[in-house]
Amino acid sequence: MTGSSTRMDGRVERGNQTRRLVLERTMNVASVEGLEGLSLGRIATELKLSKSGVFALFGSKEELQLATVRAAIEVFGEQVVAPARELPPGAARVWALCGRWLDYSARRVFAGGCFFYTVTAEFDARSGPVHDAVAKARTDWVAYVERTIEEARRVGGFGADLDVPQLAFEIIALMEAANAESVLHDDDSVYDRAARGILNRLRAAATDTAELPEQP
Repeated sequence: MTGSSTRMDGRVERGNQTRRLVLERTMNVASVEGLEGLSLGRIATELKLSKSGVFALFGSKEELQLATVRAAIEVFGEQVVAPARELPPGAARVWALCGRWLDYSARRVFAGGCFFYTVTAEFDARSGPVHDAVAKARTDWVAYVERTIEEARRVGGFGADLDVPQLAFEIIALMEAANAESVLHDDDSVYDRAARGILNRLRAAATDTAELPEQP
């Protein structure tokens, strides 16, 4: 039994390693070409893997797309959301969250910039499970930004009359504009402009600007 369990554990671990390898590749491909650019055969060929082995892990193109979205959500959480959580609720945490997003895009954590900007544009007018997964990821992100701002408002970082959804909309728009311009024109200076715009907006809404830097 021990030998059988060891062999089974080894196969499971190899399967997990292959899955991670595939998803690392598919996230980068999708960030450049979109989720429709993915196929089981293409990924197997590019990674020199068995097509049957890749098919056994994912089963269909749609499941590969869905798994890629889930993996990207996890990476995004590690790169953007988790670091900002180290700060207590307040304007500084909102600024840190925005800064982490701009850094994530600028560093090309995904080869094509923000993964979700790319796939949202690709699937916004479609229907089906992949659209729903992408739409939920987008909804969850907007809700998280709003919640982070609302928490800051509750502890006095912003005025009681702050329009939280409006502020969230504006800062997300600036972040996404920087991502789009940088990817299109290979121009990282747009991140500085976005950072200045976001910081100016946060300082204008803050009850105590000492919590925020004067410059990005």
